[in-house]
Amino acid sequence: MTIKLGIVMDPIQTIHYKKDSTLALLWEAHDRHFEIHYFEQHDLFIRDGKAFGTSRLLKVFHDEKKWYELGVRNEIALQSLDLILMRKDPPFDLEYIYTTYILEIAERAGTRVINKPQSLRDFNEKVFASIFPEYTPKTLITRSKALLADFFREEKDIVLKPLEGMGGTAVFHLTSKDPNFSVAVEMLTANETRYIMAQRYIPEITEGDKRIILINGEPIPYALARIPADGEFRGNLVRGAKGVAMKLTKRDNEICESVGPYLREKGLVFVGIDVIGDYLTEINITSPTGIRELDTQCNINIAKIFWDAVL
Repeated sequence: MTIKLGIVMDPIQTIHYKKDSTLALLWEAHDRHFEIHYFEQHDLFIRDGKAFGTSRLLKVFHDEKKWYELGVRNEIALQSLDLILMRKDPPFDLEYIYTTYILEIAERAGTRVINKPQSLRDFNEKVFASIFPEYTPKTLITRSKALLADFFREEKDIVLKPLEGMGGTAVFHLTSKDPNFSVAVEMLTANETRYIMAQRYIPEITEGDKRIILINGEPIPYALARIPADGEFRGNLVRGAKGVAMKLTKRDNEICESVGPYLREKGLVFVGIDVIGDYLTEINITSPTGIRELDTQCNINIAKIFWDAVL
């Protein structure tokens, strides 16, 4: 039986051919002869309580000059699909939430959606790690400048970051008596009207911000350590960090053993957790990346592992 797969993603013409993880998942689906239906957010809609989408059949190729081909537009009921992958990148805004409502209607009608729409709504990627305080660095989530100032005085070396966004955008590293503390807090909290996160700075960031992929709660045995570029403290590939594969440590596996069952329980099949030193810092559930680098450096096929697990 041919698997009918829906993919909700950013415009495929804008993705990075050599690095995009969604493309790797699509290549493997294409090799398995899935019928792939391509959607962007604006293609989805609800009519009379049913979820629909304006689909285009998608073919993908291992060709840097032509990696995709789209068919004509065709309106379909989302419940006619066997699976839908939600791989739309943040920002996690109201439009993203509305999209999960549409996908949840399809899910109720019998289509499996990965990751589960309700869990995508329920768990902010930065706040999520707070469920596991035994593995996280000292953390404060607030919009109060006074509380942030107290935290800064206590910890002396901290990172401030917004709760939304991706790729290290608007993340600040502040050391003791940094004169930029007030302006950073004012900007990030929009003058105490928005929640932000403060964490104790982890000096092991110089050894890399490790991305660990978990599929249905089970970790890939290698992490992608994203080592900051010279003059940077952010371990993000888009900020020039170098991705180096390394085997999971005992501590990494301990974290995965605690986090994995909870992810599985919540229908979070494809997840990337971030570990710096011995600490869990984020749990990425919207559209985790890093599998292309791990595939290349470790001679594995994470997309194959993913589809084997899903099917």
